[in-house]
Amino acid sequence: MRAALIQLTASDDPQANLPLTRALIEEAAQGGAGFVLTPEVTNCVSMSRTQQKAVLTSEAEDATLAALRADAARLGIWLLIGSLALKTSDADGRFANRSLLIGPDGAIAARYDKIHMFDVQVSETETYRESDGFRPGDRAVLADTPFGRVGLTICYDLRFAALYRALAQAGAQILTVPAAFSPVTGAAHWEPLLRARAIECGAYVLASAQTGTHPASRGRSRETYGHSLAVDPWGAVIAQGGTAPGVSFVDLDPEAVASARRKVPSLTHDRPFSGP
Repeated sequence: MRAALIQLTASDDPQANLPLTRALIEEAAQGGAGFVLTPEVTNCVSMSRTQQKAVLTSEAEDATLAALRADAARLGIWLLIGSLALKTSDADGRFANRSLLIGPDGAIAARYDKIHMFDVQVSETETYRESDGFRPGDRAVLADTPFGRVGLTICYDLRFAALYRALAQAGAQILTVPAAFSPVTGAAHWEPLLRARAIECGAYVLASAQTGTHPASRGRSRETYGHSLAVDPWGAVIAQGGTAPGVSFVDLDPEAVASARRKVPSLTHDRPFSGP
């Protein structure tokens, strides 16, 4: 199966982002990809809760989701919408950060709400409190496809190895990590963490990323690291997106997963222990 990682510089305006996203998905499909992946918050990158409240909708009403479902059906592809920022019915008004796997019939095959919230102070000038605006999910998600079992995760989840091990031990052969990574942590940690997850799990890791400076009509602009990455089950980087929006292609081979797990069957070697 040929996969394609879409790299975006999304703004805080979902209507403006949609045609750019659709054009890159079309390019990916024309390049032979049967599995196309977009980044985290494909519909809206914003640091402003006021802007998010003004432009976000529920899943049922989201125009990006409706259009991309139609595109998946028209192109006959599997499409991972890395995530959408969506309104929920939660009493506290917090949003969902939701990854959606769309089948070639346009139906939603799987939904995953980001479990781990990015609440960090990267530097004196760069602070994030994702949990202020987004409520965390509480369920790990697998989806079966004709090209393998897919485990869904999002961005900051990458730092929590137990989630990936659980997905791999439940049969995941492909792990998806759509992201909008900070430039500071991206430069230091993005590639090492992605390669570690691939090596530990003997799985493909596919990480489509937001990149660059994101236009903002309200609040301050956000910057993201880019460098969309595909890693094979032995830990080798097999595709990288650089810092510009675009498409990166990679061919997936289920036998590479089986081979890595035969050579180092660590997923079956867990041992009970006491302490600390």
